[in-house]
Amino acid sequence: MAGLIRPRIVIAGTNSGVGKTTIVTGLLAWFHSKGLKVQPFKVGPDYIDPGFHEKAAGRHSYNLDTWMTPADRLPANFSYLSRNADISIIEGVMGLYDGGANGVSSTADIAKRLGAPVVLVLDCKSVGYSIAATALGFREYDKDTHIAGVILNRLGSDRHEAMVREVMEKIHMPVLGAFHRDDGLKTPERHLGLTPVTEIETADLIRHMGEDAGKWVDTEKLLSIARSAAPLMVEEEEEKAPETRVRIGVAKDEAFSFYYPASLHYLEKLGAELVPFSPLRDRAVPDVDGLIFGGGFPEMFLHELEDNKEMKDSIRKAAAEGMPIYAECGGLMYLCEKIQGFDGDSYDMAGLVPGICEMQKKLQRVGYVTGKALRKSIIADEGDTLKGHEFHFSTLRCGDDFPWAYSLQGTRQPRGHEEGYAKDNVLASYLHLSFEGNPKAAEKFMAACEKYKKNGR
Repeated sequence: MAGLIRPRIVIAGTNSGVGKTTIVTGLLAWFHSKGLKVQPFKVGPDYIDPGFHEKAAGRHSYNLDTWMTPADRLPANFSYLSRNADISIIEGVMGLYDGGANGVSSTADIAKRLGAPVVLVLDCKSVGYSIAATALGFREYDKDTHIAGVILNRLGSDRHEAMVREVMEKIHMPVLGAFHRDDGLKTPERHLGLTPVTEIETADLIRHMGEDAGKWVDTEKLLSIARSAAPLMVEEEEEKAPETRVRIGVAKDEAFSFYYPASLHYLEKLGAELVPFSPLRDRAVPDVDGLIFGGGFPEMFLHELEDNKEMKDSIRKAAAEGMPIYAECGGLMYLCEKIQGFDGDSYDMAGLVPGICEMQKKLQRVGYVTGKALRKSIIADEGDTLKGHEFHFSTLRCGDDFPWAYSLQGTRQPRGHEEGYAKDNVLASYLHLSFEGNPKAAEKFMAACEKYKKNGR
């Protein structure tokens, strides 16, 4: 056990939509531009915000979550991922105290487990002295959460800023930054939130965010607070490069971009060589022993996916030969017979899953879930449990004899629901999981790929 120095800070909010992602991305860009090695993190199950982080910091952004991965692994994982950083900046999720049932994996929970000081972002639009009551309430609600100061956002004028700074002094709350309203910092959004960086040009926007962070934030004070965090007491780990056991193709392009880096890295630690390919542009799957189709936005690329008949033929051929194929959410949609888009038209997809995915106008499911395997699959034995989350606007229409993969139970749902397709060498479902947090599932998938490599190719 060693005490490891890891300068770190959490940027939290009072609620969703206060500007956390814009401020964190700006801070990452500013510190990176000054030559500092800055390591980004995101609390909770989020794929899109880390994409902005990565573009700004020039490093992968990792999710911190005590539901998707074991809580006792959090300090060691964080310490390892931050080992070469001058500062680690952790973006919170929703409001500071929001998370799963009973506050599991909330920003406050993660901050306390990591001994990280918190900076609270306050949306000051249309409020003056009253914002002090909000700040005071957040500080008093849980005194074990160390709120080191606040960043004021969406101020209307210098006078507005002076008013809020004055009242913050009265409650002895340090002000570490004060952003004035800037319409140029708005990021494109759609049905699942921000538009992924894989689909938009972000260089100018992120540079603008960085310039504003340098202008409006006391970055030296912020860095000092991060450096004041106590050493983390963890067991140091050495990672050795494993021998390659299998090659796994990973669908990565504008339509399929939702992956947790730590999850894919866990497969690499087990001996997987990951080979990216594009269902949008490539004409065939690569020479691999297994395939992964992650989540994303296939519903935004229906014409392109339908028109790439060679890729769909290649996937069907791989499946017929027994290649293990694992898909999550957007990947499930693509493997279905058809996707019915928001326009009501249907588009032909890969056809491995006997069903039709239909886009809906409202969010269908969201939140942490525990999955119980209803049958043996390429990642689970019947009765195994897996932890993950759901977040989707589409629904699956299928026949009565559909081979459901899981019974999923949400942390706030009164009863479970059947979900996912599991048959032979194909598993496709709405369940997002981390292989790091489900090590048995990872090993079973690797073993299935090894078996195919030995017998099926």
